[in-house]
Amino acid sequence: MTNGLAKEWSAFCNRLAEAGAVLERASAPKAPLDQAEGLRYLTRLTRAAFLSIIEGGDADFPRFYRLTSDTLKIGGDNPDNLYLNATIRADRTYVLRGQRGTVSYLSFGTKANRFAIDGGMASTGELEDAAMDIAPDGSFAITVSQQKPAQGNWLPMQADSSMLLVRQTFLDRGAESPARLTIECLDRPARPAPVDPAMMDRSLTAAAAFVTQTARAFAGWSEMFMARPNELLPWDQTIFQNVGGDPNIHYLHGYWRLQPGEAWLIETEVPECRFWNFVLQNWWMESADYTFIPHAWLTKHRARIGDDGVLRIVVAPSDPGGPYNWIDTTGHTSGTALLRWISAKYHPIPRCRVVPLDSLRA
Repeated sequence: MTNGLAKEWSAFCNRLAEAGAVLERASAPKAPLDQAEGLRYLTRLTRAAFLSIIEGGDADFPRFYRLTSDTLKIGGDNPDNLYLNATIRADRTYVLRGQRGTVSYLSFGTKANRFAIDGGMASTGELEDAAMDIAPDGSFAITVSQQKPAQGNWLPMQADSSMLLVRQTFLDRGAESPARLTIECLDRPARPAPVDPAMMDRSLTAAAAFVTQTARAFAGWSEMFMARPNELLPWDQTIFQNVGGDPNIHYLHGYWRLQPGEAWLIETEVPECRFWNFVLQNWWMESADYTFIPHAWLTKHRARIGDDGVLRIVVAPSDPGGPYNWIDTTGHTSGTALLRWISAKYHPIPRCRVVPLDSLRA
């Protein structure tokens, strides 16, 4: 490495260090658990930046990567989703081929990815499985382009489209099979361009900006939710759509805070819908370790609904038993939360209150 390139690496490290300011925000929790998770969160965002910008950043030769997984969580991730991302360009045409699988919900979106600029990712085109032509054997093809093809499935792009986002939502991961997907650019050059110093400089600059802007944007969300503690509210849905949200999903976000001996009781009717789940998150808007903690979230598939048609969720450090769906606080005393309805007939707002935990046991 020449001295010049060593300076570029140092400059990247300095820019990346700026993201650490999010840990010192006045509103950020200062408990050791929350601060440690904040540090881990920044390492995860850095990994996401490398995956999307450096390893998966060639729009002529796109490859699927996972910007969100069980160990990489951004902005209210869904534990019941398999997310796939690919980098695209609006002046190209792509074909997406696949086998449908058996997941409950499958959707595709093109996005104007501005995470490295201002933390945004607005929708530029959407397509869901219910609106697609799928062969009897489950196979399908989708044209991804600005101009609508003469026939077949079409996922639109706009002039600023730069990312493809796939959501596969499971009701039961153990019983359902994900779709198998490939993506190809039809008007690409013969082979990928070799990496060069200027390209790496631009990529590292964008990667550092991604980490800082993403951490800053979602910290702002948590601060917004803190104004209405222990509620689940719809807020302004355009906020969530502008960072990659699915238009078919209605998002109810909240901030929760409990004192020792307290529980957060959530009661709601459940609308007819394709899918719903409730996810408890830390202040950084990451779901808990759902791989190894069974009560970290609740899904439509395994929820218990009362005889009166009411869903009752209790967020508490221990299980109160009885008719409640228990969500484990996993050692936290505060954090964020998200209830999502997919393709619901209507969007009820839950009734939420803080109660003594012992009162529920009684």
